[in-house]
Parts: sequence; structure tokens; C-alpha cells
Amino acid sequence: MKQAQSEKWVIRRAHRDDAAALKSCMIAAFERPTAMLGGAPLPPMTADYECEIRDYLVWVVVQENKIIGGLVLEEKPSHMLIGIIGVDPKVQGLGIGKALLDLAENKSQQAGLNELRLATHIALTENISFYKHLGWRERGRDDVRIYMSKKLG
Repeated sequence: MKQAQSEKWVIRRAHRDDAAALKSCMIAAFERPTAMLGGAPLPPMTADYECEIRDYLVWVVVQENKIIGGLVLEEKPSHMLIGIIGVDPKVQGLGIGKALLDLAENKSQQAGLNELRLATHIALTENISFYKHLGWRERGRDDVRIYMSKKLG
């Protein structure tokens, strides 16, 4: 079932057989930030996507039968958590990240939740600026992460 689409890509629910391609996409998506942060792999690069697809709400962005983005959501009692979101750097800037965030908002509201939350690495200032531009606010931070939220509705 199509959740969102453009002329060149479509967002759909992930299937178990998408796991390897989703992992490859996330490795590509987080390769530059990982290098910038000294080379230790970020969690989306090491996640077990078979388990993610089995245990959480997972969507993939597909273009010409290739996965170019993904979103992992976890429904909590008081909010929807974005566990992982990433887009292949070759197609960044086409609105895919925003479409995934819009989908997360939609799924949150469908679940009766009026808040989205995520965590991002403190050094990923481009991501932080992007989220703030879309109405997200900082909820807190530790030595590594900034915790952000967005009220919905």
C-alpha cells in the first residue's frame, strides 16, 4: 500500500525481505556522519533490521526497486518515537526526509498520540537545524545526544 509518493519514489511498509537492503541504505546514509564523528558506527548502521521490521513500525522509500530511505517508529504510551530515520545521500534534498517525518506525524495521530520524539547526535548540527525548521524543539541532552520532540495537532 502506498503511503506517499513522488514521480520517482514511493514509501511503503517494510517487509522482512527488505532487511538487508534497508541496512545497506542506512550504512550509506550514516557513513558521512560516522566519519565526521571519528569512525565509530552510529546505531542505525549496526541495527538488526530483520528484528526492527518484526518488532516495530517500519517503512522504506523505494526508487526503481532500490531502497533509498527508511523510517522506524516505536509506539509508546504517551508518544511515538522515531527510532531510526535515514535517506541515502545520493537522493538527499528531494524531500524524502520530510515525507518520512510527515508519515511519522500521520501515524502518530492515527494512533491517538499527539507527540513525536527522537534523539540525534549532538554533533549533527545540520540534522538539528532541519528538525528545528520543521517545528521540533529540544527536550534535553546528554554528552552524545540531543532529545527532541514535536507536538502534533
